[in-house]
Amino acid sequence: MGFLAAGRGELARAEAIFGALALLRPQRAFAHVGIALALMNRGRPGEAAARTERVQLPAGPERELLAAVRGLALQLDRRNAEATRLLQSVVHPHANAREPASDGVRLARRLLGEDVSAAPAALATAPV
Repeated sequence: MGFLAAGRGELARAEAIFGALALLRPQRAFAHVGIALALMNRGRPGEAAARTERVQLPAGPERELLAAVRGLALQLDRRNAEATRLLQSVVHPHANAREPASDGVRLARRLLGEDVSAAPAALATAPV
């Protein structure tokens, strides 16, 4: 329900849903991603970037996904140099990795214009 609200830019509804989920799952990115998508769909990518920057997640796939979404927000806010640096910092540690890339790494690669086989499932259908 939260991602439907975010996709429609229904910020108040998305914040209510994702705010509760962030309390239940503080180490997961999805609640923060949802709020960021709602903000971007409301035409407020700068605020989405600022909100995601304040979130502290442990190193790993959840942090990578949130960083990639922040990179998208920065691109939409026309802060391309900052976005590129951030997205490269997500991709670089996995440049020679043998395991499958996380959703965040794949999204970062796509936003950098690299060829990737599939977008993250959670973001592939979300309008921005």
